Amino acid sequence: MAKAATTAKGATTAKSAAPRKAPKAESHLAMVRRARRINRELAEVYPYAHPELDFRNPFELLVATVLSAQTTDLRVNQTTPALFAAYPTPEDMAAAVPEEMEEIIRPTGFFRAKTKSLMGLSAALRDEFGGEVPGRLEDLVKLPGVGRKTANVVLGNAFGVPGITVDTHFGRLVRRWKWTDEEDPVKVEAVVAGIFPKSEWTMLSHRVVFHGRRICHARKPACGACPIAPLCPSYGEGETDPEKARKLLKYEMGGYPGQRLSPPADYPGKPAPALGAE
Repeated sequence: MAKAATTAKGATTAKSAAPRKAPKAESHLAMVRRARRINRELAEVYPYAHPELDFRNPFELLVATVLSAQTTDLRVNQTTPALFAAYPTPEDMAAAVPEEMEEIIRPTGFFRAKTKSLMGLSAALRDEFGGEVPGRLEDLVKLPGVGRKTANVVLGNAFGVPGITVDTHFGRLVRRWKWTDEEDPVKVEAVVAGIFPKSEWTMLSHRVVFHGRRICHARKPACGACPIAPLCPSYGEGETDPEKARKLLKYEMGGYPGQRLSPPADYPGKPAPALGAE
């Protein structure tokens, strides 16, 4: 029979650690209450949460959101001033010379596929919607290159129609918070929609994405600097030391510029630099 081990200080420990009891399963009601409390806490941390794409009208937001695939909002914001100067309306963009548009949006990556989508959706807006961006989900998702995520971004931020935007940050955080274990964005959207009232959907999306970009990162979450750590069942996946965690904070939380060149007036951070000025 194995003897008890002795620690460096002379104290004895059990010959084998007692098995830890599995945490008590959280009821659905308890999860909903915790989720809603997280939303309230995030609202206090990020009262200035907003869409991080620069836009002046629904068309610009639609185009910017399509461009944001597989790149950062910062890179999109640095690229769209020249794009909208050249093609300010759907009619202009539909009639563009593809090679010329490709050169403008090259910094966003996948520029040939994105040019095709932008010209296609612009032609559809011109031909089917009188040059106006429609304000209905079922119409938006019919446009080339526009899925539910893009449609919800446009509806929530250009038309005031509540929507849940399930991007990579949103999906990662709601799984870390154990709101759902679904991976499919449409299923995630449906689950989260059942937890929160419709009036919260758009701002919830902004708050969660803000938190994912600033604190709860994919590879190195700053657990030790997280204001909602007591509510997070995944606490400890990242750095828990407060000083080390603070060094992981990004954007205004870490004292750095944000992603928008033209942020809202209440944004506490610095505007992003123009293309070539980084």
